[in-house]
Amino acid sequence: MAGLLLYKQGFLISFETMNQEKNEIIKKVGENIRKQRALQNLTIEKLALSANMEYSQISRIERGVINTSLYHVYRISKCLGVPLKEILSDL
Repeated sequence: MAGLLLYKQGFLISFETMNQEKNEIIKKVGENIRKQRALQNLTIEKLALSANMEYSQISRIERGVINTSLYHVYRISKCLGVPLKEILSDL
C-alpha cells in the first residue's frame, strides 16, 4: 500500500506522505495544548477535571499519541481560556 498514490490539490501524494503530515499535525496540536497549559501553571489532572476528560487522554493528546476529535480540542481550549485558533496555530 506504500506505493498507492492519491490525487490532492493537483498533486499525487502517497499514503505515507499523508500519514506523516497527519502525525505532524497531531503532535503540533498536542504541543500547543501543553504550552498553553504550562503558561497557566495547570497540571494535566486539573485540566482533565475541568474538561471532564480522563487524565490519560489529555496526556496522550499532549504527547501526540492519539488523534483526538475536534470537539475535545475545542473543550480543552475553552478550559484553558484560549481561542481554538491558538491551539490550531502553526499547522
